[in-house]
Amino acid sequence: MDARPAKDRKPARATTPLRFSPPWSESAPSSRAESRRKRRLAQPAAIRLAHWINIPLIVIMAGSGLQILAAYPALGPRGALYSWYPFQNDPPPSWLRFGGWLAGARHWHFAIAWFLILNGLIYLIYMIASGEWRRRVFIPTRDSSNAIAMFGYYLRIRRTPPPEDFYNGLQRMAYTSAILFGLVVVFSGLAIYKPVQLHWITAAFGGYDVARVVHLSCLVLLALFTVMHLVLVALHPRTIVTMVTGGPRG
Repeated sequence: MDARPAKDRKPARATTPLRFSPPWSESAPSSRAESRRKRRLAQPAAIRLAHWINIPLIVIMAGSGLQILAAYPALGPRGALYSWYPFQNDPPPSWLRFGGWLAGARHWHFAIAWFLILNGLIYLIYMIASGEWRRRVFIPTRDSSNAIAMFGYYLRIRRTPPPEDFYNGLQRMAYTSAILFGLVVVFSGLAIYKPVQLHWITAAFGGYDVARVVHLSCLVLLALFTVMHLVLVALHPRTIVTMVTGGPRG
């Protein structure tokens, strides 16, 4: 016991044990990041800008590429053309071509290609840095069942659509496929553009003639994606407004 009078005693100081961990929860940073993502516009400015810039670039690239194809409208090496290709020596329609002649089309094609690649790189960097890829890229473990259910709904096999999300599984699959096709187009184009200097890329595609087939095939697939995209936009015209204004936050 303390023998000192009560008046001489100093009040005991309340002590707080030292904390070696921050006073906030470890999940707070991730929750704040999630909150920021939820407050983000449906279509952020960087994605809208890349989208609208892509349109004229892809149109010029496709038209000039078809003009280049018209100079040799066949697939396969000379004297051993591929028998499976039904349009051997049939040039694309003139109204689809751009550039006037071979040299003019090559100038346009290879000049615009660098702007398209730069725009694509900025888009991908933004997607990764901002975390936008989480709600846009197809993740099989998350989106496969939703994509199957949505496909069944479109075929009228399923009466009701699956639960709504930012994008459904089929949309994520389509957009992710378009990105992959774009990457293949770039590398197969480099294989055709510099088959000697970049021989290792050309060899990876199985040779110059195979790289031409891959390049043209990806162009066709991207064209089909564009047609499907335009049809869906026509069915849901509000998406155009969202791609201009950014849409609601959430």
